Amino acid sequence: MQPEDPLRPAPPPPEVIVVRSKRVACDGGGGALGHPLVYMDMGDERFVECGYCDRRFQLADGAEDSESEYSSPAPRGPEAH
Repeated sequence: MQPEDPLRPAPPPPEVIVVRSKRVACDGGGGALGHPLVYMDMGDERFVECGYCDRRFQLADGAEDSESEYSSPAPRGPEAH
């Protein structure tokens, strides 16, 4: 990995997913191109980026974290639980 160039802005994330919870889960979309399921918490921020696929999960405007469950944008069938 090359060091960041302060004169060149970071590239935008490949995908931004707007969520209503500060707790999210990501598996890269599942399937052959997915990655292991990871759980993330935004903490004091209003976004978090997946360390595997660089998806950015952005908290929706007006959304407050009141959930105790992790929100997953990837559809899952009963066999994935």
